[in-house]
Amino acid sequence: MKQITAGEWVQVVENLKRLISIRTIPIGMKLFQTKEEMESIERIKRPDRIFTADQIVAQAARLGWTVGVTAEDLAGPQCSTVLGLHPRDERWLSGEEMAGVWFETKKDSKKHQESMHCVPYGMFEAMAVSPLISGRLNPPDICLIYGTPGQMMMLLNGLQWKGYEKLEWGFVGESSCSDSWGRALKTGKPSLSIPCFAERRYGGVLDDELLLAIQPADLLKAIEGMNSLSKNGLRYPVPAYGIQQDVREGLGVSYK
Repeated sequence: MKQITAGEWVQVVENLKRLISIRTIPIGMKLFQTKEEMESIERIKRPDRIFTADQIVAQAARLGWTVGVTAEDLAGPQCSTVLGLHPRDERWLSGEEMAGVWFETKKDSKKHQESMHCVPYGMFEAMAVSPLISGRLNPPDICLIYGTPGQMMMLLNGLQWKGYEKLEWGFVGESSCSDSWGRALKTGKPSLSIPCFAERRYGGVLDDELLLAIQPADLLKAIEGMNSLSKNGLRYPVPAYGIQQDVREGLGVSYK
């Protein structure tokens, strides 16, 4: 995808606010082949303590920072493996640490690990996140958008306006960052997730928020589609019609 100027990213974010009243800062995520390439990003912050990837994402989405990490900055291999910064080795695949915590048996825990979407190891050394309006990750590999179910519904309906495709996702459970940025980075597909316990406890994700990881080109397509839907009177927030009203008058506005 071609580079988008900082001013154009500002317009993207303004469109998200106008069309679906987005609250949390929309951010970009980008993988880098070398640590030095990541550290060359303008005004990038580097951790001075150990964090989870959820916390790093939150520092961009909640505080507006540009932050870069390597595997050494992250707490254990669970997060870094999703990002392709640590191998899916035998110990990681065993899921031993989660057995008896999130899953009854080691067998269940191993099945969980095997089901996770992870970027292939060996291609990248570092990752960075930054608000889209900064234009510093240009272009980001994916955009991360937090929103309510209603906001996500309208955004994804916009994506389906032209060139329709059925969208499907899964729920891996704990470590659901693999359902969002892990899957989107690995496959390039739009990926909606129910944020997990760790994302809520350590990443500050709000109780009513879902997370969409989406490539920049698809985000622009979704905005274009939402503009078309708006012209048809299909807008956010969706006004309640009334659960005991004769539905024909309401349907008649949109359908013959």
